[in-house]
Amino acid sequence: MNTTLSFQLLIPTAIHLRSSPSSYLRFTSPLNIRATLRDVSQQSVEKQTLEVLEWRALCNQLCPFASTSMGLSATKNAFIPVGKSPEESRSLLDKTAAALAAMEVMEPRGLGLSEIQNLSEIVERAVAGQLLTIRELCAVRGTLTAASSVFEKLRSAANTDKRVKPLVEILEGCDFNATLEDKIGFCIDSNTSVILDRASEDLEIIRSERRRNMKNLDSLLKKVSSRLYHKPTVTKRRSRMCIPVRTTSRKRLFPGGVVLSYSNSGATCFMEPKEAVELNNMEVRHANSEKAEEMAILSILTSEVSAAQSGILHLLDSILELDVAFARASHAKWMNGVYPTLTKTLDMDGDDGASLAIDIDSVQHPLLLGSVLGNPNDGNLFPVPIDIKVDSRSKVVVISGPNTGGKTALLKTLGLISLMSKSGMYLPAKNRPRLPWFDLVLADIGDPQSLEQSLSTFSGHISRICQILNIASENSLVLLDEICSGTDPSEGVALATSILRYIKNRVNVAVVSTHYGDLSRLKDNATHFQNAAMEFSMETLRPTFRVLWGSTGESNALRVAKSIGFDGRILEHAHEWRERLKPEQEVERKGSLFQSLVEERNKLNLQATKAAALHSDLMNLYRELEHEARDLDKREKALFKKETQKVQEDLSSAKSKMQKLVADFESQIETVTADQYNSLILKTEEAVADIIEEYCPKDLLLTEEEEGYRDYSPQAGEKVIVTGFGGKLGTVVEEPGEDDETVLVQQGKMRVRINRKDIAPLPRTKTSATPSRSKRQVSMKELGSVLQVQSEPVRIQTSKNTLDLRGMRVEEAMYQLDMAISGRESGSILFIIHGMGTGVIKELVLQRLSKHSRVSRYELANPMNHGCTVAYIK
Repeated sequence: MNTTLSFQLLIPTAIHLRSSPSSYLRFTSPLNIRATLRDVSQQSVEKQTLEVLEWRALCNQLCPFASTSMGLSATKNAFIPVGKSPEESRSLLDKTAAALAAMEVMEPRGLGLSEIQNLSEIVERAVAGQLLTIRELCAVRGTLTAASSVFEKLRSAANTDKRVKPLVEILEGCDFNATLEDKIGFCIDSNTSVILDRASEDLEIIRSERRRNMKNLDSLLKKVSSRLYHKPTVTKRRSRMCIPVRTTSRKRLFPGGVVLSYSNSGATCFMEPKEAVELNNMEVRHANSEKAEEMAILSILTSEVSAAQSGILHLLDSILELDVAFARASHAKWMNGVYPTLTKTLDMDGDDGASLAIDIDSVQHPLLLGSVLGNPNDGNLFPVPIDIKVDSRSKVVVISGPNTGGKTALLKTLGLISLMSKSGMYLPAKNRPRLPWFDLVLADIGDPQSLEQSLSTFSGHISRICQILNIASENSLVLLDEICSGTDPSEGVALATSILRYIKNRVNVAVVSTHYGDLSRLKDNATHFQNAAMEFSMETLRPTFRVLWGSTGESNALRVAKSIGFDGRILEHAHEWRERLKPEQEVERKGSLFQSLVEERNKLNLQATKAAALHSDLMNLYRELEHEARDLDKREKALFKKETQKVQEDLSSAKSKMQKLVADFESQIETVTADQYNSLILKTEEAVADIIEEYCPKDLLLTEEEEGYRDYSPQAGEKVIVTGFGGKLGTVVEEPGEDDETVLVQQGKMRVRINRKDIAPLPRTKTSATPSRSKRQVSMKELGSVLQVQSEPVRIQTSKNTLDLRGMRVEEAMYQLDMAISGRESGSILFIIHGMGTGVIKELVLQRLSKHSRVSRYELANPMNHGCTVAYIK
């Protein structure tokens, strides 16, 4: 095969393709998991820290700002880049600043990132040796073109503003595969998704020959078709060109031709003339050759994509990094964030003269802030901004204060902004925030109680703190909420003191919250400790959520209880007990506490015994009822199955008899004479009536109006309910005579003579005593459904509604037509037989009907009979 492109067919090698979001270059989870150094339990602590800090929810705030599907997936699954060193985090922050600068120079949506698609799965299929489709190859070309356009726009913006240069550096080392892009564009039209003729010489020759052959074939068939029709008709059946002809004339018109198919009615067949057989064969060969050549071209292009695997994946990683950088910039603009300054551990001793290791003004919790941005807050500032001021010589910060005062919110805020700064995100604060770069952020916040692992609240806390101490380093941030709570206060204080003394020399910063007043006194006896308190308003008896650095705070539990509205006598007794609970009364207090616990345990055991007995009785009753219900279900299913089987047998038997009767009727009607015609119809009607009487119960449709139907006399053309047919609708064809008790009714294509007592009129609605002739509302609750019946005239031709104009002169025919229309009732029909002939009478009749005021519409009585027209009278 010779092609205009010098392609070489490359055999794709089996290379593992990184198609999951977690495998992108530069994009890792902030867990910073080092599997060779940490066991599963240690990794679990890092994962739990991200969960309690709600890191995924924060990453989801970036989703609306992502432009590509890759960026959306990365932000949704919290797979955004996190610096593994202070330099990497500063680089991410510089790229965020560069994206903000680029947004000032150009429109963010004008960059064209949204046109870039994720090609990971397409490249993976190409490497696996699977043939790529035209649409997939167009996606590859479109992505490469869009990526190249993004690079050019960024370079142009960098020439205008030097701050944009970090974004240009992301794409500078990428291979945009211009050659592959040109090859796909040369072979495929991306607008129509069609392989072009120029893709190969063979394809161009095959398509040229196919067009020439098709032109000859079409010309031949149109020439043959013009002999039969005024307008040549050519169609395609079974991938071959053919001509529709009447079935009865096919042998006479096309001797030796091939019948490709028939119409649904069988009246028309689709013939392939003898002269067109070879041309059709040639068309099939050309089509197969064209298909094979297109597959060969797609195979070559697929090999080209497979060969460019590494370059394409590297380009996608870079585009993803660029997209997330712009998402961070848009997020910073959305929450009015500021650029944080990251410091190293050695910077804290003050080469630069800074006295604070963490210096952040008016920071707000990013998740709480995101929930209120854009919403009116009635002038109230929410969430309340807090200042975080940690001295450069402090290693442990002890935060005390009232319940619901904001201690836990402070810990979560500090943990989140530390992760945000590592990830290159701006902080929702004022001025220029300053904080260290932490290699790990470890937190014990919330209730770690686990029934699966048999851990109480206290055991869960201690277990997690133990794991944190094992993996924390001198560059880590440790956050402990309510340290050593949930146990005896004296033992809790002792254990907490020991933990804080141990941790002060092994971490960068540790921030703990507590209600133990003794922990706040550690600052007086040891270095590297700092106190802070959550402010409590004595005027309103409510917390202000502001932090007082260097102060100690009380829990103010009794004041909070008073503000909530506790009974004064309870609070008075609480004050008395607080005075009594001094160290000298410790033994007595423990004894009374133990005695009260024993009494409470006995009460609970008694209640548990009673509950177990009641539960046993209820379960026995439940099992009895369940057994009876299961037995009833079995009997019901057996009865239903038996009845269903009988109904199906009756239905099958009746259906087979009716089919046999119809088949006999159709076979006999073609051979009987006119004298035997009526006899055959009567015989068939009697047979149908016998089948109906055998299989349909007489009392199937007993209505409330049954007494009023005894004197009912149906009229021709009226719709009635045939009770003998299961309550189905039928149309009266012939009115019963004075001494005749049978009525001729039509259902579908069959006419049946039925006893008058087996026919009932349609029930009239209760809302109107005289329903209109154009529409009747029918309520049939006895049949289990509601039928909406339109009063469209029934097209049944009789001698009374037929006007024969054949043989009349024009003036006489028009006079008879006007008299017939005037004599018809409103809502009726008129069959007008005008014949074919020269067509003069037909043309005048149609003109008169189109202009007559009483004719609503008209149409041919039969598509195969052009000699009769039906007129609908208003």
